[in-house]
Amino acid sequence: MSEPAIDALVFDVLGTLVDEPAGIRAGIRELDPSLDHDRIEQLVQLWQQHVDREQRRIVDGSTPFRTSDTLDREAARLVADAAGVDDSSAVATLALSGRRLPPWPDTVAGLARLAERFPLIGLSNASRTALLGLNAHAGLRWHQALSAEDAQTYKPDPAVYRLAVTVSGRPPQRLLMVAAHAWDLRAAQGQGLRTAYVARPVGDPPTSSDQFDLYAADLADLADQLGKV
Repeated sequence: MSEPAIDALVFDVLGTLVDEPAGIRAGIRELDPSLDHDRIEQLVQLWQQHVDREQRRIVDGSTPFRTSDTLDREAARLVADAAGVDDSSAVATLALSGRRLPPWPDTVAGLARLAERFPLIGLSNASRTALLGLNAHAGLRWHQALSAEDAQTYKPDPAVYRLAVTVSGRPPQRLLMVAAHAWDLRAAQGQGLRTAYVARPVGDPPTSSDQFDLYAADLADLADQLGKV
């Protein structure tokens, strides 16, 4: 990797460090244990489509900002209605599924290893409250965790990436954005950040036209590559 040197790592959280669909899937299974695999997957997709659609509408300015907690409550209500469950307590529990996401097997050890050399900044579309809960549940280690809520928008809005630049106090070209989503890395590139793609089963893989600085199989591989820089 060419100079300038990297001063800090900025991590996407949902999908990159934790398995978001797995947490939602577990919540739906708890909502109605009688649901079969295919139906659960349909409901997971319904949840994610709602959140993705509403975040896009907020980013493009067609609807006012709502926190991820509100979007999750809306998604939980949609899922419960589709599953035929009319229990407000059960729906409220389901809405918290986004705070009970399991880390990928390499996440905790990988962050600990990378933290020995770099300041680590989490940069998530999760709300401040949700981020606190999921960080604690998954055992994520940060030097600073930032929520898109502070920018009153969502990634890929440039304002979210500027949060990390401001907090780091460093030029964007000295920050490395790490994500399993090519769309996230493209937006970070647009703000001058360096980029590292980490492969995950639920990510958004790069296309042939993407040119990221690093491509890693997991966080151990990323740490190995950064150790050579």
